[in-house]
Amino acid sequence: MSFIHEDFLLGSKTARRLYHKFAEAEPIFDYHCHISPRDIAGNRQFSNLFEIWLAGDHYKWRAMRSNGVAEKFCTGSASPHDKFLAWAKTVPNTLRNPLYHWTHLELKRYFGITELIDKTTAEKIWKQANEKLATPALTTQGILKKFNVKAVCTTDDPVDSLEDHRIFAKSGHPTKMLPAFRPDKALAVNAPTLFNPWVEELSAAANIDINGFGAFTSALKKRHDFFHSQGCRLSDHGMNHCFADFCSEKTAAGIFDKARHDEPVSPLEHSQFAAFMMLFFGQLDAKRGWTKQLHLGALRNNNDRLLKQLGPDTGFDSIGDFPQVQALAAYLNKLDSDNLLPKTIIYNLNPADNYAFATMIGNFQDGTIPGKIQYGSGWWFLDQKEGMEMQMNALSNLGLLSRFIGMITDSRSFMSYPRHEYFRRTLCNLIGNDIEAGLIPNDEKLVGQMVKNICFANARNYLAFPGVTDEASAKKSGGKSC
Repeated sequence: MSFIHEDFLLGSKTARRLYHKFAEAEPIFDYHCHISPRDIAGNRQFSNLFEIWLAGDHYKWRAMRSNGVAEKFCTGSASPHDKFLAWAKTVPNTLRNPLYHWTHLELKRYFGITELIDKTTAEKIWKQANEKLATPALTTQGILKKFNVKAVCTTDDPVDSLEDHRIFAKSGHPTKMLPAFRPDKALAVNAPTLFNPWVEELSAAANIDINGFGAFTSALKKRHDFFHSQGCRLSDHGMNHCFADFCSEKTAAGIFDKARHDEPVSPLEHSQFAAFMMLFFGQLDAKRGWTKQLHLGALRNNNDRLLKQLGPDTGFDSIGDFPQVQALAAYLNKLDSDNLLPKTIIYNLNPADNYAFATMIGNFQDGTIPGKIQYGSGWWFLDQKEGMEMQMNALSNLGLLSRFIGMITDSRSFMSYPRHEYFRRTLCNLIGNDIEAGLIPNDEKLVGQMVKNICFANARNYLAFPGVTDEASAKKSGGKSC
């Protein structure tokens, strides 16, 4: 039997029945990722296994560095073939790291390769995978079809033209590619060398002369409106923690002017400005019926030497231990007090915050939408079996697992779609074990529908993207499912 077999991760008869009958065939709604819209629109054909599998994958780079692999084989000047060989030699040392599971799951699902990867099998795997990558089935658009991806939401700066989304929308492909509004740079008044050039880009994108704070917020609203016209119904923010030093518009305008004149902005002023802007973005989302995502808790760019050498997003981030709860509560409460709290998904990176976040969502459920405030799936360092189980256990104990909108890839790689399978197997194993222990009724109608909903339908119904629907809804509206 191969390592990745049909009952992989499914430790009981009930878990196997739940997965194969209710989860396995469900479509994918990948509502948060970082894959390239241009690669999708252009139907990119990857030249080799390195391009699709290793380029940009900081998970693998961290493991390789830990295994004593020189930087030239991670982000440096070595050839694609030699970088792949360095990874193949590293894989046997990743036992008990989720990379070992993901690596072999991906090799099987994309290329039909069942051999364990190591230095003795590397050359054969390189050749076999590269031959498959040359076929239409494994272009970017072919991959979306292969894994039955109904919708994929990219992560897009407000200044982005979204031209690639428009091109792809005309292709006739069954997958919907939709933008997500990510205005992180709009908060960066504490970094004028980043903030001011970006404001000029925003000015050009919105065709507004940003000569003051009012013009700045008008330009952002105009871009928000534009994203909405392109099918966007989702925003996203990556922050250490929420900001809750609320201030007046006059104060925010003064801080904006300081940044625009390259004057130093204090930590308190940055927090005040960010708090004002996050309320502004929350109000925009609520008025448009969007969903807001808050990714909280990453401690980024910890290695100054290698940040200068390699840049950000190269594998030197970790879990932060920021105080989260009071500021998050204050932010959500401020929006809720004005009846302008949008649907919101909160993700934590520190597992110490699991129960705090799982209870926080219950404070702002208002009976208008099932699961209006969501406790997001295990994210980044927590998107592995144990992290997923901890997140689902916390949500189960303190909220409604049945209303959970399920997994995301949060990936820059087109090789990551088996993450959804990994999550579904973990989900079914968790529930199957409970059934066999007598903790949940052995009722397929009850439990099977919950599994199907968590895998796909909950996300589809909650996010309510135009054109992403089911057959029943389509018949009622006279349209077709995507």
